[in-house]
Amino acid sequence: MEIVTLAGLLAGALDITATSTLMSLQGMPIERLWQGIASGALGASAFKGGKRTAALGLFFHFAIAFTVAAIYYAISRQLPITTERPILYGTLYGVVVHLVMSRVVIPLSAAPKREFSAKAFVTQLVIHICFVGLPIALTVAHFAR
Repeated sequence: MEIVTLAGLLAGALDITATSTLMSLQGMPIERLWQGIASGALGASAFKGGKRTAALGLFFHFAIAFTVAAIYYAISRQLPITTERPILYGTLYGVVVHLVMSRVVIPLSAAPKREFSAKAFVTQLVIHICFVGLPIALTVAHFAR
């Protein structure tokens, strides 16, 4: 479980830092970004909850990161090649995580619906590859030895 905890913390921290930085550069307050995460469970009311719903969004973000890390770890126990080629499988996992989040989880959530943006989709795809899939795969591979 320590591997999953470390991989989840690393991916969660890198992902939220990258996305928070990008959104901040575009003028979005970090609190609003984190409330947006909470809106997946709370709907539009999350944006009226101040720091409490922002903190809840950050909690949800890390819960998802730990879950994604646990899934990769479980896969790595069944398919040892994932630890032998972590760059390849980490990249693929980042793509899968992004597609599942953007095409399944978010649309099924209570988050307000947004218009599709190819730029945002590709940006988040790169973030999920570099800051979610690869760190998880590399962490699992390192400690699997």
